[in-house]
Amino acid sequence: MSVRRLAKEQPADFTFSKDTLKTANWWLTKYPAERKQSAVLPILWLVQKQEGWVSEPAIRAVAEMLDMPVIRVLEVATFYTMIQLEPVGKVALIQVCGTTPCMLRGANDLMRVCKDKIGAKDKVSSDGALTWQEVECLGACANAPMAQINDYFYEDLTPESLGQIIDDFRAGKAPKAGSYAGRHSSEPAGRVTSLTDPALYDGSKAKAITLPNLPQAETA
Repeated sequence: MSVRRLAKEQPADFTFSKDTLKTANWWLTKYPAERKQSAVLPILWLVQKQEGWVSEPAIRAVAEMLDMPVIRVLEVATFYTMIQLEPVGKVALIQVCGTTPCMLRGANDLMRVCKDKIGAKDKVSSDGALTWQEVECLGACANAPMAQINDYFYEDLTPESLGQIIDDFRAGKAPKAGSYAGRHSSEPAGRVTSLTDPALYDGSKAKAITLPNLPQAETA
């Protein structure tokens, strides 16, 4: 596991927006009052949605809201890699999966595109718009190579399609999420070669199951 630390440059303070505070209070209703610290992760996520990342003043604000020691909130924020501890691009955070299935399908080529079009890994681009990262498995192995961009998955990528996606984000557009090979979900890339008999799905081949006569429990 990599060492995760707070950014060297921090804002002077943090204030919950009206909407963030409203949603945070809604999360608090999901837990008993004596267990409100259980809401620490969703509230950190709300902070990140508001600011783009989680700062040290924000961690202190969350700790105060939940009556937690600051170090406890810091432990959560530094453990979960979905929490960004440094500023990221204001338009898009591009997280390229670098685990084996995606690597075998061309993840390295995708990362080269990111480096060419955005700059160094884990750094905000010179225009402040974009950041890219290499991350561990995102669970879309059947549609490799893929990347999570902001909140959505972009799958079956090629260097060309990812390059166009980056250009579109930078131009203020909203590229569609999902497969860039025309797949509906994670069905085979070519023709279906197994489970092709429709009767497998209509129940006609299902056999009735007869349960054995089990001894009845004696009652007192």
